[in-house]
Amino acid sequence: MRKVTICVEATHEATETYRRISDFGRYPDLTETVREVVVHPADADGSVVSEWTVNFRNGLLCWTERDVLDRERMAITFTQLTGDFETFNGVWTVEPHTEGSRVTFEAEFDLGIPSLAAIVDPVAEATLRSNILLILQGLLGEVTPVEMAAACD
Repeated sequence: MRKVTICVEATHEATETYRRISDFGRYPDLTETVREVVVHPADADGSVVSEWTVNFRNGLLCWTERDVLDRERMAITFTQLTGDFETFNGVWTVEPHTEGSRVTFEAEFDLGIPSLAAIVDPVAEATLRSNILLILQGLLGEVTPVEMAAACD
C-alpha cells in the first residue's frame, strides 16, 4: 500500500479553510481536476457518502467514499466504499497557523494490480499529489507547500 502526505499553508483562517475543504459539492466548480462529486444526505451518525469522478492522466477515476466530518478537531476521515482503487482511505486535517492555516492531506491507496504496481503506483502517487494541490489551489487560492520533515510529521 502506498502512502501520500501533502502539507500546505494557506492565508485563510483555520475554520474557513476547514469549511471550504469539507464542502465537497463545490469542488467541481473550483477546479477542473474534479469532474463530479455527488454528496448524499448525512447519515444518523453525521457521516456522509460522496461519489467522486476525477481526472487521472488521460482518463477518469471514480469511487464512492464515506466521509466522517469532525468539526471540533477540524478533520475529515474518508474511506472508499466502492470504486477504482482496491483501497483508498485517509484524512484531511486543518490547524491554525501563524499566517492563517495549515492543511495536511494523508492517504493510503492500493490500485490492486500487483503485477504492475512498480510501474503504476508511482504514477498514481504523482497524479494524486498533483490533483490534491490543484484542488487546494482551487479551494483556497495560493497555497504554500510545506516540507514534510519541517512541519507535518
